[in-house]
Amino acid sequence: MQVKHVLAIVAIVTISQANIASAQGAFGGLGSLGAIADVAKAATLSEKEVIDGSRQMMVHQDSKEKLAPAGDKYAKRLAALTSRYTHEDGLKLNFKAYLSPEVNAFATPDGSIRVYSGLMDVMTDDELRGVIGHEIGHTKLGHSVSAMKKALLVSAGRKGAAASGNGAVAAIAGSELGAIAESVLNAQFSQSDETASDDYGFNFMAKHKFNVNAMESAFRKLAKMEAGGHSLMSTHPGSAERADRMKAKAAAL
Repeated sequence: MQVKHVLAIVAIVTISQANIASAQGAFGGLGSLGAIADVAKAATLSEKEVIDGSRQMMVHQDSKEKLAPAGDKYAKRLAALTSRYTHEDGLKLNFKAYLSPEVNAFATPDGSIRVYSGLMDVMTDDELRGVIGHEIGHTKLGHSVSAMKKALLVSAGRKGAAASGNGAVAAIAGSELGAIAESVLNAQFSQSDETASDDYGFNFMAKHKFNVNAMESAFRKLAKMEAGGHSLMSTHPGSAERADRMKAKAAAL
């Protein structure tokens, strides 16, 4: 769902590794030149390396949030809804609930999907399944990888996260994990990314024979909240418009 999105824009200057190595040899890799080298390395990270960084970030994020314990009603409800989908569409997924009134959910490249209790309070089971399908879409379609890579670029520019000689992500500095998490969790996906994930969520519902109309009703609820002054996705297609798309897709089945 990614209902809060703001991500810093990073300007990336392409510098050949040979030139960086030569410059570092001359100047000792100090100061801003060393930072540029790390940015160049971060810009070429593989998907696996980005996923490794995402996994580190989520260990940190889960430690900072109030996780619903196994016996909690939100944890049990989420487990009942998701236990069959830990290996969905070639992905290895893990699901946890955050005890927070925020109406939100997010997914990260390592397959972590987090659902806030505030969202669970306003959605039916099928509506939540639609949201979860949408979040799986962000991971499957590479949107979360792109957001994480941007966050690592920002971090590398600050010298908080770097890459080892063979390009693998080194352990991210603890002081930097929070900033990376904030960037990823608030990442602003494009309208086309959101639309693609909406369609993925709809297809997820159809594939598993859930009520596809729940996608429309979920967006109707969000549209009502927006009309009441709770702006959830100001830079994305309005929830009413997204609900209309889901209604049309359901009618076409």
